[in-house]
Amino acid sequence: MDGETAHLHANGAGPASGHPLRDFAPYRSSVLRHPKRPLVVMEDPDAAELTGPVFGVTDVSPLDADLTRRHLAEPLGERITVEGRVLDRDGRPVRGQLVEVWQANAAGRYRHQGDGHPAPLDPNFTGAGRCLTDDEGYYRFTTIKPGAYPWRNHVNAWRPAHIHFSVFGRAFAQRLVTQMYFPNDPLLPYDPVLNSVTDERARARLVAAYDHDLSVPEWSLGYRWDITLDGPAATWTEHGR
Repeated sequence: MDGETAHLHANGAGPASGHPLRDFAPYRSSVLRHPKRPLVVMEDPDAAELTGPVFGVTDVSPLDADLTRRHLAEPLGERITVEGRVLDRDGRPVRGQLVEVWQANAAGRYRHQGDGHPAPLDPNFTGAGRCLTDDEGYYRFTTIKPGAYPWRNHVNAWRPAHIHFSVFGRAFAQRLVTQMYFPNDPLLPYDPVLNSVTDERARARLVAAYDHDLSVPEWSLGYRWDITLDGPAATWTEHGR
């Protein structure tokens, strides 16, 4: 952790809930792009719901949750299973939620025209998936562990391995976005995105736990990560970024 980040942590930057400052200086682009004007009040709040994207349960298939089976051959990299529950503030399961993920491939590159990192693209890995939570609030994905990649936030800046998560809510306007990290990653102390969450307990809730019982023999390693939507144990989300 650099001196600037350590100073902000020591001085309690950000609300006690763990949500970071919208202009967390070590995370350079947050200073440039965070909201600076008052929210726009909509005269007809229902208009956002009527014009936003919609989906139905028939649009989501079991294949959507396996990012390793979307192409003709197996993708390169370490196969992993990621499972967890979506919970409300009282620990009750949130059923039928659309959970989406997107990530870099094993070499640390996104299949996106804006990614100029000179790492190889994998023709058998797109890096996006989705599923619906079951009656107990569980989601489950099979994917490839993403690689770290450089970014130009500061000198020698590297993003640790992470998977982006989105929880749809009851409508598009309620969508929450966050990131899941991996345990024991040496890059975690150097990442200003993770460390913009100045509450240590809230940061810890963004790191998955290795779960040997979730590992599939001769197939994948297992990681468990729950998402809590509200309350003192809420998972940090990128609201306001």
